[in-house]
Amino acid sequence: MFIINCKNYEEIAGDKIVKFVKIVEKISKKYKLKIAVAPPQHLVGLVSKSSIPIISQHVDVSKIGSTTGFVVPELLKKSNVYGSLINHSEHRISSKEIELLVSKLRDLKMISILCVKDVAEVKKYAKLNPDYIAIEPPELIGSGKAVSKEKPDLIIKAVNAVKSAKNNTKLLCGAGIVSGEDVSKASELGSKGILVASGIIKAKSWTKMITEFAKALS
Repeated sequence: MFIINCKNYEEIAGDKIVKFVKIVEKISKKYKLKIAVAPPQHLVGLVSKSSIPIISQHVDVSKIGSTTGFVVPELLKKSNVYGSLINHSEHRISSKEIELLVSKLRDLKMISILCVKDVAEVKKYAKLNPDYIAIEPPELIGSGKAVSKEKPDLIIKAVNAVKSAKNNTKLLCGAGIVSGEDVSKASELGSKGILVASGIIKAKSWTKMITEFAKALS
């Protein structure tokens, strides 16, 4: 799994998201690699019918109806959204909310990508059996310093923690990934994919950078 989180970067604003997703579609098809994109929340509808998985950056424990401003899982599902990030380091939520959301997305047959900051949280939340756990040390996010190089032991310990849960959860590596070498190193350490943001969105050439990452994962 190769997930690109667009955050709320200006580079992806307006109809630029459409151009971006079309580039991802071509590369995904060429390398036969599953690449998912998480657009800014208000732009999801522009690309939700894409041939690649579109995921939400956040989802709330809220119901259909009188819940103004909340992101409702059931409505995401109806908009062809594939799944959601949960508990990203820039949008942390409570343990109870995490538990409810992983369960809710599973019931809706949507993919859950649970973000954690350390191995202790991997051990804690792997028991919930989310589809993916993405480990992202907060101090490395957006730093250009990849966790696979800066803290390789962290990935190894996280991989072992996920395996110890004896379920279907897979580990993703995030934070500071800026090159194909970073991606290859993460894979060597046992990661089953990557969660990346600024390393791609802020690149001079989206095509070049996404291709470099895709090759490293293929």
